[in-house]
Amino acid sequence: MKIGVILSGSGVYDGSEIHEAVFTLLAISEQGAEAVCYAPNIDQYHVINHLTGGDMDEKRNVLVESARIARGEIRDLSEFSVSDVDALILPGGFGAAKNLTEWAFKGPDGKINSDVRKAIVNMAQAGKPVGGLCMGPTVIARALEGTGIQPELTVGSTDAPSPYDIAAINQGMEKTGATPVMKTIDEVAVDEKNKIVTAPCYMMEANILQVRENIKNAVEALVRLVDKT
Repeated sequence: MKIGVILSGSGVYDGSEIHEAVFTLLAISEQGAEAVCYAPNIDQYHVINHLTGGDMDEKRNVLVESARIARGEIRDLSEFSVSDVDALILPGGFGAAKNLTEWAFKGPDGKINSDVRKAIVNMAQAGKPVGGLCMGPTVIARALEGTGIQPELTVGSTDAPSPYDIAAINQGMEKTGATPVMKTIDEVAVDEKNKIVTAPCYMMEANILQVRENIKNAVEALVRLVDKT
C-alpha cells in the first residue's frame, strides 16, 4: 500500500508542521505502508523566523523545503498520478493555509494551488481515501468546492480549548459546501461516504503525545478505508 503525503514546506509558521508531518510518515510506516511525499514546486508565501516570529527577507521554495522533512525522497506535485497511490493525506501547519491555499489571508475565498486541487479532486473522484490533519481539512474543503462532493470535515471543537477560532474556520468550510463536525484531540472524523478522514491535531490545545496519538488513529482509519475500497 502506498500513501501520498502532500507537504507545504518545513516549519509550522510558513510550511508543514514538522511534528505532524513526521508523525504521519511514522504512522504510515507502522501500518506497513509506504509514504510517497509530494510538494508543489513554488515559492513560499513568505519565510518566518521561527525563533522571533518575524518575517525574514528571503525566498524559499516549498518543494526544496519539504525535501528536508522527506530526507530528499520527494516528488514535484505536478507529477502526481492517482494510479501511483492508494490514499492521500495532508499534514497541517500554516503552509497549508499560505502555500497550498490562501486561507490564512482570504479564508474560503482565497485561491488554491491548481496541482493541490487536482490531486485531491482526482483522488476523491476515483473513490480513493483522502486525509487531512490540522488545517489540512480546509485545503480539502476548498479543493472539493463545486465538485458536488460535500465532505464532513473537522478542524477541532469549540467545546475544548483551542488557540484558534474554530467557529470561524467552520463557517468558512461551510461556505465551500463542506459540513464541519466537532472533534477533540482524542477523536478523528471519518466520512465513510466520501472516504475522507480528518483530525484536529495542533488546532486544539494539545501536547506532542496527544498529537502523535491523534495522527496514528487518523492514519489507521485511512488505511481501513483503503482496505474497504
